[in-house]
Amino acid sequence: MQAPTGHLALPFFDAGHRDLAARLSGWAPQQDVDESDDRRACRHWVRLLGDHGWLRYCVPAAFGGALEKLDSRALVILRETLAFHSPLADFAFAMQGLGSGAITLAGTPAQQAAYLGAVARGDKIAAFALSEPDAGSDVAAMSTTARFEADGTVVLDGTKTWISNGGIADYYCVFAKTDTAAGTRGITAFIVDADSPGLDSSEQIAVMAPHPLATLQFRACRIPAGAQLGALHGGFKLAMQTLDIFRASVAGAALGMARRALREAIAYAQRRPMFGQRLADFQLTQARLGEMAALVDAAALLTYRAAWLRDCVGTGTPAQAQAYSAQAAMAKMTATENAQRVIDMALQMHGGLGVKVGTKVESLYRDIRSLRIYEGATEVQQLIIGKSVLKG
Repeated sequence: MQAPTGHLALPFFDAGHRDLAARLSGWAPQQDVDESDDRRACRHWVRLLGDHGWLRYCVPAAFGGALEKLDSRALVILRETLAFHSPLADFAFAMQGLGSGAITLAGTPAQQAAYLGAVARGDKIAAFALSEPDAGSDVAAMSTTARFEADGTVVLDGTKTWISNGGIADYYCVFAKTDTAAGTRGITAFIVDADSPGLDSSEQIAVMAPHPLATLQFRACRIPAGAQLGALHGGFKLAMQTLDIFRASVAGAALGMARRALREAIAYAQRRPMFGQRLADFQLTQARLGEMAALVDAAALLTYRAAWLRDCVGTGTPAQAQAYSAQAAMAKMTATENAQRVIDMALQMHGGLGVKVGTKVESLYRDIRSLRIYEGATEVQQLIIGKSVLKG
């Protein structure tokens, strides 16, 4: 089943965006990847996405990227289209962007040259390591530490968990306390290669949908002085800037899953015989499909607005940054919550077949759930929006 592209005939997008969607929607269904082993499949998807040039949209043109700078609308289109076909393909793409975003924003020329081109080619698998067992949304509670030796070497100690691409990544963007008394103002970012001595990424985490996750243990993990990423104590701001870039694209991924669920529901309703008619002939079915379509379009408009705002208005001033953060939060919250509702309704419409392992709506039901949590749970998005509203 090919992803639709007609909805992109909106003023948020230009001809280049529409061409990108058309090319990817034709390419993705042709890829046959065995996803029974999520780690092997993720590596396979990174290789395919790199070989065919799609990962070039994760980095700027100066380092082998497709566009001069990261384009939020392109990221939304790519994630929406990939997620329509395979949520794991979307995950593989997204992590290349999230795991390299901090290097794009704050890396030294040497760091950018060493990592970004390899990410765009699919030669290096990237990861972003912020969360800890007792520090998820509460980043200030982070306990992983980094100390500088006399020769400039950095020593990391602590634990990161729920790390996407954990155990298969070639490097991690790691955030650690360099001043334990300063809260979020004492966090610094570092690039940690997967083979760094003292790093153990072997503890895998099994979850309800295919998604390579692991816990990272840093035990006197030594990395070179040149591994510091961005300013000393500037890690929290860098992490938030990175997440802000990709927050609208999470909404794009949710849109892709919702659109696929709607397509599956329409196709099933049109072919399912019931009481001498088709399921689609019943007004209750038509009403439900109408509700699903409206939920998808409402989320799409918020998502595309947020991506357009970042690309075309910018986030250079505090007011612009606040406006974008609030609108990206609206998009992420609405798209993920609406997608959960749409997929649930599609599953219900399938009846018993909907809960049969191996059907598309069954796998979508499991795939969508994590999007309401990662990169800021729905409740966090509500707080961001609420604070913005109060500030006027």
